[in-house]
Amino acid sequence: MIATSTFVGALAAVALAGQPSGLPQGGESVNLDPADFTTRIDNPYWPMRPGSRWVYRETDQGGARQRVVVKVTNKTKLIANGVTARVIHDVVTERGRPVEVTDDWYAQDRAGNIWYLGEHTTEYTNGKPSSTEGSFEAGVDGAQPGVVMPAHPKAGQRYRQEYYKGHAEDRARVLFARRGLVMTADSNPLPPKLLEYKFYARGVGPVLSVGVSGGSDREELVSYRPGG
Repeated sequence: MIATSTFVGALAAVALAGQPSGLPQGGESVNLDPADFTTRIDNPYWPMRPGSRWVYRETDQGGARQRVVVKVTNKTKLIANGVTARVIHDVVTERGRPVEVTDDWYAQDRAGNIWYLGEHTTEYTNGKPSSTEGSFEAGVDGAQPGVVMPAHPKAGQRYRQEYYKGHAEDRARVLFARRGLVMTADSNPLPPKLLEYKFYARGVGPVLSVGVSGGSDREELVSYRPGG
């Protein structure tokens, strides 16, 4: 669990944040060279070795709990923009029934930045598939890739995490990066205009997410098993 003193200290560091670096912004187009990418993702703040598994407990403002299991698969996918990505399988359940099942696609560039190249997501209602809203693939219908973790995170860095106009427009700002911990403010300008704080631990990846506007969900890591 993240200590309160660390949380407060991270927020205080926001005032010291610098200016954005050369990471993808807004809806700008980027042309990625597939030769610059690998599916071997070893960024220390989110290592994705095949076989790695994270289990989270998510609690919404009404107290309902969901279980989130994220697994790094051995599968890869050739994205429409030419980059080969690692497939990460993400399953959300509530009382044993599926709520959302997603395959996310990630790759790492030579510098060590982790890029998010799209997802295929399915929402479930009463145990049955009901929507694929939010699915996108970089290079299809104007969708652009984004960065989910910079190679060398520093306070003040801003970047888009994904861009598919009107469907997926997440962006982030690094608020705090030291002592083996990175804190970001993740936002989405689309209704209901979500803002959440996320924490990443060196050698593990995401450990805590706290909604602060547009929702008050809390997602915390309960177990982690690194891949081999």
